[in-house]
Amino acid sequence: MIDVALLSVIRRWHFRDGMPIREITRRTGLSRNTVRKYLASGVVEPRYPNRKSPSRLDDYELTLTSWLFRESRRHRKQRKTVRQLHTDLVQLGYTGSYDRVAAFARIWRQEQQDAQKTAASRTYVPLAFAPGGAFQFDWSEDYAIINGVNTKLQIAHFKLSHSRAFFLRAYLQQSHEMLFDAHYHAFQVFGGVPERGISATAPALLYLLHPCSRTTTCRPPLTRWVAASSVRSTSALSPWSATTCSRPSSVTRPPPRRRARSRKGYWMRDAASGRVRRRSRPWPI
Repeated sequence: MIDVALLSVIRRWHFRDGMPIREITRRTGLSRNTVRKYLASGVVEPRYPNRKSPSRLDDYELTLTSWLFRESRRHRKQRKTVRQLHTDLVQLGYTGSYDRVAAFARIWRQEQQDAQKTAASRTYVPLAFAPGGAFQFDWSEDYAIINGVNTKLQIAHFKLSHSRAFFLRAYLQQSHEMLFDAHYHAFQVFGGVPERGISATAPALLYLLHPCSRTTTCRPPLTRWVAASSVRSTSALSPWSATTCSRPSSVTRPPPRRRARSRKGYWMRDAASGRVRRRSRPWPI
């Protein structure tokens, strides 16, 4: 193999100076086939090809790869060590050394880690929204001087995901009435209701908007409280007109759960002595 300096000279003579291959072979002492091979391959830095010598593990590579993948999916305390995998391969007829199995497992794990890093670096979530497709809502806290008193305020933030238009409204507390009032005024300013809302308080809003959301048999989907179209009237936010349900409008709460039995035992009064005793089990009947 020739070095990098001689290869650069050969490429410069042939491509820049237009020197024929016969003259290059006369000056360098190389054969025509060697010069022609390097010029045709376009290699700038010559290297020896990667050689793969035969190994006794070649017949068991697929089996060992499947075992390594299986062990990687298990819990850490339930995984087999490389030494145990080598013992299992010996039972299948493998006559090679443990070092070869350990080197193969180390290379396989490194390749898996590199593949995960590459996949993670290429993963992204596009933040593209259609007009009227979604809005974002959240609360924040701020202070203002009201009548000479430093008052803590709860700010309701609304922002349209497409146009980035925003709306702010301040309240003294974060009650459900303030939540509904903030949505009502925001949708009045925006001129309609987007298709969906992105908010951490959306489950609470759904729970109160739907007339039968407190029952166990009639629970609407999460997107029931928004319109199917990009714009609709804000009067639909009323709890009686937002959705329709076959159940009556009166909400019946489920019966309360029974208290769990105390672990300390049963306190019972002895009929004979009249004293109160604690027993791990009830008195026999």
